[in-house]
Amino acid sequence: MLTALLAACAGQGVKQAPAGTVVPAADALAREAARLERVRAQGDWSLTGRVAVSNAGKGGSGRMEWSQRDGRFDVALSAPVTRQSWRLSGGREGARLEGLDGGPREGADAGELLLQATGWDIPVSALADWLRGLPARDAPAAKVVPGADGRPQSIEQNGWTIAYQWPASGDLPSRLDARRDSARVRLIVDEWKGATAGIAADTAPPSVR
Repeated sequence: MLTALLAACAGQGVKQAPAGTVVPAADALAREAARLERVRAQGDWSLTGRVAVSNAGKGGSGRMEWSQRDGRFDVALSAPVTRQSWRLSGGREGARLEGLDGGPREGADAGELLLQATGWDIPVSALADWLRGLPARDAPAAKVVPGADGRPQSIEQNGWTIAYQWPASGDLPSRLDARRDSARVRLIVDEWKGATAGIAADTAPPSVR
């Protein structure tokens, strides 16, 4: 069974107020508008991190490397305990999942491909935006709850709720927790490549439960 999943992107870092610091509403709104513009403009990015995935009481955890180039994604997943690894790649034309028993599988939608192959409900297409603290573009309208400094505290969209933790400065989150019904995806980002503000390593693994 697959034991890790997705994430994506990066944008140029920007100096922000420390997390939890209250700034004037107009300033927070302007900061967030500028952040959104910078992150949206960053088309090529990559990240490394640790993920935990669960669905209906079943799940696993592992490491992930995600790269995005010219609208295509390539995600390498590995489970240190079982020494298994998988690769999910694709774009708007479809997706390919390698590393499963019986050989590679292909499908028109990456999320459906994973659901059929593993039984896990993972919002693959939307995660490319959600992981960067952005509402997904190819999804229904989102409800964004801003934090004290303007960066999103949570995003609700397409039945999912994504809660964020942010570093003291920077355009990109350090953690996220996405939930819908019994499905849950948690990510700790070790490094965003392409961002000017680094994220300090967090040695605590994301919990499966």
